[in-house]
Amino acid sequence: MLKSYLFILAFVLYGHSLAHPLRLSLCEIEYSSKRQLLTINLKLFLTDVNEAIVFDPYSKELAFCQPNESAEANQMLMEYVNRFFFVKANKKKVDLKIKSKRLSGEGENTALWVYFEYEQPAPLSSMEIKNAVFTDLFFDQNNIVYVHLDGASKSMMLNKKTPSHQLKF
Repeated sequence: MLKSYLFILAFVLYGHSLAHPLRLSLCEIEYSSKRQLLTINLKLFLTDVNEAIVFDPYSKELAFCQPNESAEANQMLMEYVNRFFFVKANKKKVDLKIKSKRLSGEGENTALWVYFEYEQPAPLSSMEIKNAVFTDLFFDQNNIVYVHLDGASKSMMLNKKTPSHQLKF
């Protein structure tokens, strides 16, 4: 039942014909023991990012991924993200540093993808994820999280009431 619900929400999240009033973010976390690498990919609606950081959903001030991107854009984004999002691998908080970012979609459906990489040489025995992005702004915000560990996958829905989840491997 949960997988059906997540599939429907993911479909709506990726849908191009629907406006953005649905409050969702998407996070994919992947760990490859062969590469000893933990990757995190966050998909955030740009209007929500602007609302959270500069209090104007249609602001062009930060201009993410544009030639005129603000010099403070990454710092301001990370200050916000670090307040509401973290991953702990084996009980140690992952130091998030932006590896890359990109925009996709258009209009209300424009998404900011933020990509992080973290070297994780020790095999994963546990992971704690907190994803409460935008729950300070929107009471109905839901954050879908997919975790892929050497081919095995788990999914979860985090929100204001349940902002974090722990996994044991």
